[in-house]
Amino acid sequence: MIRINKYLSICGVTSRRGAEKLIEQQLVTINDHAAQLGEMVDESSDVVKVNGAQVEPVSQHVYIVLNKPGQVMTTLHDPFKRRTVRHLVKKVRQRVYPIGRLDYDTEGVLLLTNDGELAYRLTHPKYEILRLYEARVKGRFVQADADRIASGIKLEDGAIGRAQVRTIHQSKESSRVRLVLTEGRKREVKQLCKAVGHPVLKLKRLEFAAITTTGLAIGKWRELTVAEVKNLKSMVGLI
Repeated sequence: MIRINKYLSICGVTSRRGAEKLIEQQLVTINDHAAQLGEMVDESSDVVKVNGAQVEPVSQHVYIVLNKPGQVMTTLHDPFKRRTVRHLVKKVRQRVYPIGRLDYDTEGVLLLTNDGELAYRLTHPKYEILRLYEARVKGRFVQADADRIASGIKLEDGAIGRAQVRTIHQSKESSRVRLVLTEGRKREVKQLCKAVGHPVLKLKRLEFAAITTTGLAIGKWRELTVAEVKNLKSMVGLI
């Protein structure tokens, strides 16, 4: 037996969090009754459908990295008809979904997969997966600002966010900084910078779990190498 949200992620439909949204929207059924959050599924006998189409665990996992452009949603569907990452990965041979998220206006490294367990672990705070960002922020960013962010700042959701920050370039008008985080809370980089008086003007993720977009044009994607996948799994205890 397995929880319905985990089952949907194993089927490559969406992440566990995304599955909860589908269930709340009553788009998921188990043996033709509407699924409930936390409900258990018998993989050997239950019939699970999403939007009327039966889903089953995927037979082959796919792992890709996309160099996400700005002005693109990190979702597979958008009710306001904005462009999503799904439009950029149409040629991927199987359905994949994002591991974590990037804001609409944020560029850079975005991993997508149909491997539910790996996706779940890579976004779980327990594993402290490194994320490297580069931000152009308003004003002159100084060491005292970096120290405040490193010591921890309360975020909108009540959690304490922190990052290691290094200044790359600075002027009176703006500064360019690099931040290393081990969690991926909603708008965390923007919140941290704004809290010390330096709103983000432009943001790009340079690295996620040691994966970069080096040599990959904006809007393009590639499959991860066998070595890269092995390294990801090693980081989260899957091998």
